[in-house]
Amino acid sequence: MTISLNGEKLDARGAQTVADLVKRLQLPAQTVLIEHNGVALHKREWSQRPLREGDQIELLRVVSGG
Repeated sequence: MTISLNGEKLDARGAQTVADLVKRLQLPAQTVLIEHNGVALHKREWSQRPLREGDQIELLRVVSGG
């Protein structure tokens, strides 16, 4: 399955949900904000959001500092 991640095509094979994708990309969940097909998701929704061919994911990494 191919999705768009921050405007780049990505083979998301093996990731059934947004939560699976975060795990596959080895991202610390507490530092990630996700938009799925134009909808901002709460972290609790990630495991309930299935991924489908052509989905658009925008992922932001939050960092602190000054």
